[in-house]
Amino acid sequence: MTDAVLILEDGRTFRGRAYGATGSTVGEIVFNTGMTGYQETLTDPSYHRQVVVMTAPHIGNTGVNDDDPESGRIWVAGYVVRDPARRASSWRAQRTLDEELEAQGVVGISDVDTRALTRHLRERGVMRGGVFSGDALLGEDGARLPDDALLAAVLAAPAMQGADLAGEVSTSEAYVVEALGPDGGPLAEPVATVAAVDLGIKSMTPQRMAERGIRVHVLPATSSIEDVLATGADGVFFSNGPGDPGAATHEVELLREVLDRRIPFFGICYGNQLLGRALGYGTYKLGYGHRGVNQPVVDRLTGKVEITAHNHGFAVDAPLDGESTAPHDGGRYGRVVVSHVNLNDDVVEGLSALDLPAFSVQYHPEAAAGPHDAAYLFDRFLELMHTTGAQKGADR
Repeated sequence: MTDAVLILEDGRTFRGRAYGATGSTVGEIVFNTGMTGYQETLTDPSYHRQVVVMTAPHIGNTGVNDDDPESGRIWVAGYVVRDPARRASSWRAQRTLDEELEAQGVVGISDVDTRALTRHLRERGVMRGGVFSGDALLGEDGARLPDDALLAAVLAAPAMQGADLAGEVSTSEAYVVEALGPDGGPLAEPVATVAAVDLGIKSMTPQRMAERGIRVHVLPATSSIEDVLATGADGVFFSNGPGDPGAATHEVELLREVLDRRIPFFGICYGNQLLGRALGYGTYKLGYGHRGVNQPVVDRLTGKVEITAHNHGFAVDAPLDGESTAPHDGGRYGRVVVSHVNLNDDVVEGLSALDLPAFSVQYHPEAAAGPHDAAYLFDRFLELMHTTGAQKGADR
């Protein structure tokens, strides 16, 4: 087994064994509390430029297949686990996780005390980190590099704050996911059409809309309002994605164009943060974020508590109590309420505009690996499109 070292930007060091590819990688180091769905996590574009620590101790048990990825590649910058499975134990497995990580050049480390590492990140906050193994641990003379030299490489890595990353993970060409009927076959006439702006979209998201009879035009992050309107969309969707919402200038301007035209809007995760910014609220970086499939959120509209899937390190700064007037441009977007709140830490988990057909949530209702408590939000979006369309027709 090949030795590996994980170094955090504050100098804390963890030693283990190489897992996946050998070499070096740096990025923001974050932890994911999900007990299942590691393949969906690895292929989620929202993890671009992040080294992911899995808090569940046993990873790789079910191997890897070609059906569960959420995109065409692994996006995590690095991977940290405690006890990797020695063999894959699933009839669906086509190869081991170790083989997949190595094939895609993802540098990882195993045999790390991930509980101690997670506690450290919870207390100190997420930070930059690096994984080094094989030749990356050696200098030109073949001698082991001192930890200070490895730490210098970590400190040279860019921070997540200020990073505009959606364009790096978005599709370069628009494509269409056709509507499906109740039998799972193609639907001749969709019940609605949606323009989904890909900021790091996961494959299950347009699939969930297609299952409801919606035709989905998936558009690049660089799309203009003319591109959106050309699809003939009844509604606009902004996906999840990586980076700092405070750096996303183009996407916020596009969203304001959508809101000005009163086109029904639904955003998730990064899309929620961008709706907050478009309305004039601020965003801020959380201490260690929410990442996993077990976050309790209350829907204030129904009073129902949902267990939800999350992956975000930033949040919207909006008043939790009662209605507030959206600050942008003297309040031209009207009243807004915080529709969903995280029960662990009172973080804003959803926004609802009262004078516009727009709402968003901070989590992932498509949640391929589960839970599926929030799947109804796609139905709410479809209802909003139908209601708004009917009202526009009556006003003509």
